[in-house]
Amino acid sequence: ETFWDPEGKQISGAGEMIIDFHTHIFPDKIAGATIEKLSKASDSKAYTDGTKDGLQKSMEESGVDISVVLPVATKPQQFSSINRYAREITPEQFRGGGEFLSFGGIHPDTENYKAEVDEIADMGLKGIKLHPDYQRVFIDDIRYMRIMDRAAERGLIVIAHAGVDVGLPEVVHCTPKRVEHVLEQIDGGILVMAHMGGWNCWEDVEKYLAGSRLYFDTAYSLGHMEDEHFIRLSRKHGVDKILFATDSPWDGQKEFLSRIREMNMKEDEKKAILGENARRILKL
Repeated sequence: ETFWDPEGKQISGAGEMIIDFHTHIFPDKIAGATIEKLSKASDSKAYTDGTKDGLQKSMEESGVDISVVLPVATKPQQFSSINRYAREITPEQFRGGGEFLSFGGIHPDTENYKAEVDEIADMGLKGIKLHPDYQRVFIDDIRYMRIMDRAAERGLIVIAHAGVDVGLPEVVHCTPKRVEHVLEQIDGGILVMAHMGGWNCWEDVEKYLAGSRLYFDTAYSLGHMEDEHFIRLSRKHGVDKILFATDSPWDGQKEFLSRIREMNMKEDEKKAILGENARRILKL
């Protein structure tokens, strides 16, 4: 069934959602400086101004219903402020349009990882973001694996930056081979490896991770890998484990949506990637 807004624009049908599983925003007072710094470090163009309002405008223009916001704690001391903001922007009840769902942030050097994971869960947030490059810890380090274990116990999704970070390319802290080691150690929980399992490491992703229980998101990957490679890797891994994601503001939501819709994939595959898979694991 198709629905139309008062201006005659088509909106999502009943039961359908477009969910961007990987976005970033910053409090207004630091957004400008943060975007400028990150843009220079990565030599990347920002598609929004990095604010909540900027992402909201992008969602309205592209037709994205929900954006999952992923904060990164670069110091243990940032835990309280990051997660307070995450709670503030996440509504108690989702109505299915123009909304934000923020994950929590945690640093692997925290003195009490169990208490902090529990606090994120008790706040009602649905997951945790890890960034091995910004946090300068390898993904298969015991500090991360303890966090992942506890998160699984509390029913939290864990998403990690994977592969090369264009702003910090020297050391890759989350390679497909290291992720394979994580899978050998961690039994339960939902683990998402961003950037199609490992940015610019896609041959190794296909070798070591394709077909595993991991989820991959598409953030900052479409256009950087050939469409044919994306389709092959998605099908080899399982389209039911691919999550639409842009890495906004570092790629555009409208542009990414157009690229997926124009791909030579079946409509049910596109529908799964654009929202059904995310909706299932987010329990929306």
